[in-house]
Amino acid sequence: MDNLVDSAVKSTNCLFPGESAGIVALDANADNLKGQRTGIATKYRDEYLVSRELPRGVEKFGAKLNDINNNSDLSASFGPALTTQLLIASGSTNSSVAGVSANAFTDVEDEVQRVLDGLAGKQSKSKAKKVKKPTRELVLAAAEKGASMAASLPPPPGQQIVRKRNYDPIKPEWHAPWKLMRVISGHVGWVRSLAVEPGNKWFASGSVDRTIKIWDLASGTLKLTLTGHISPVRGLAVSPRHPYLFSCGEDKQVKCWDLETNKVVRQYHGHLSGVYALALHPVLDVLITGGRDAVARVWDMRTKQQVHVLSGHTSTISSIECQEADPQVISGSMDSTVRLWDLAAGKSMATLTHHKKSVRALALHPTEFGFASASSDNIKQWRFPKGDFVQNFEGHNSIVNAMSANSDGVLFSGGDDGSMRFWDWRSGHCFQESQTMVQPGSLDSEAGILCSTFDRTGFRLITGEADKTIKIWKENDDATEESHPVDFRPSLGRRRH
Repeated sequence: MDNLVDSAVKSTNCLFPGESAGIVALDANADNLKGQRTGIATKYRDEYLVSRELPRGVEKFGAKLNDINNNSDLSASFGPALTTQLLIASGSTNSSVAGVSANAFTDVEDEVQRVLDGLAGKQSKSKAKKVKKPTRELVLAAAEKGASMAASLPPPPGQQIVRKRNYDPIKPEWHAPWKLMRVISGHVGWVRSLAVEPGNKWFASGSVDRTIKIWDLASGTLKLTLTGHISPVRGLAVSPRHPYLFSCGEDKQVKCWDLETNKVVRQYHGHLSGVYALALHPVLDVLITGGRDAVARVWDMRTKQQVHVLSGHTSTISSIECQEADPQVISGSMDSTVRLWDLAAGKSMATLTHHKKSVRALALHPTEFGFASASSDNIKQWRFPKGDFVQNFEGHNSIVNAMSANSDGVLFSGGDDGSMRFWDWRSGHCFQESQTMVQPGSLDSEAGILCSTFDRTGFRLITGEADKTIKIWKENDDATEESHPVDFRPSLGRRRH
């Protein structure tokens, strides 16, 4: 037992050398309780001797608080609100009142110090000027300042979870319904492509009958017929800066027509199969085409040379759009992907793989920096420049071959079964559903919309259909919000993919 007591004394000397130097080893027969008390007293002196007395400033502040509590006049001038905060700051009450932390009242303590010095007629230690006699407004301002500081503090760990906001659907704008204005006959085959000239006086149509026809937009009369393709004409574009009309077809040919002489002045050779889509750059003298060889080719309009071969798709490119800002080229393919291309580098910037079926139509918004892509599963809206997904346009359950958008926020989509949908661009609400009518003598199965475009004003919609006709649609001028109200029934949530 002596050995054990000696080892205990040695360990105590090591831990508490200052206080335990005078402690002698306990006798083996000594009371064990006395040894425990001695050890506890030694630890207490070493650990808590420094904090037995309060700091000088805190002691002074507590004395002043006692004066305030004892003096009824001072307590009345401070009011109950500030008195509670003072007690919190001094530690005489709970550490928080009404969710306000005691650390928020440091400035209140300084304010009270100045108030007390002013009452006593003394000068403040931090300022040489004399403080004015405190008023109730001063005390309330100090209390508000402490409360604002407490509000700026981060919430406790248990209160940091914020409830998720409910889905708030975008209310659609009112649009007038569209009605049929004119039916133009003249082609002897399906009308597969349309293009409106920049002056909005005429438009061109390409057909399976291998001809290109020029029509007057106002009257719908035929002005000119261009022949030269030996297969269906699948794409048309009119240059806004040159008197040129570009066409492409399933005969692998891309032609440039001079509208002053109505003859072919250039041909662009290079595609290995049929060319299905064509687009002109709005600023540069380049032409982009795409087709069954699964590549988009960029041509120099003047020299007929290939600038880039945009490869990456694994199936037919069915639609191409071009714009001035990056990404300058957008292509939709039957491999169910949409690609955004960097025209300067000739490489793909992004690949959008949200669609499950072939992407047969694209539509750029004239004013907003976004576009829409159409497939048989959904019509999806995207945001440039990275191709961020915005929303789905659900309800057009058919193969969508044609899609167009105007500056009023109307998106049109036409299916191969003759179904027509008019959508509000912002909300994705379908405000009109209709069915096209075939011309007399045609089969019901020929009620298919193959191409569409708005004129330059956006007030006329031109569609090319499988019954060999061209139909022009316009808004109903007699419709009002009372006669055709918006039937908006939002769902509980928006599908994000």
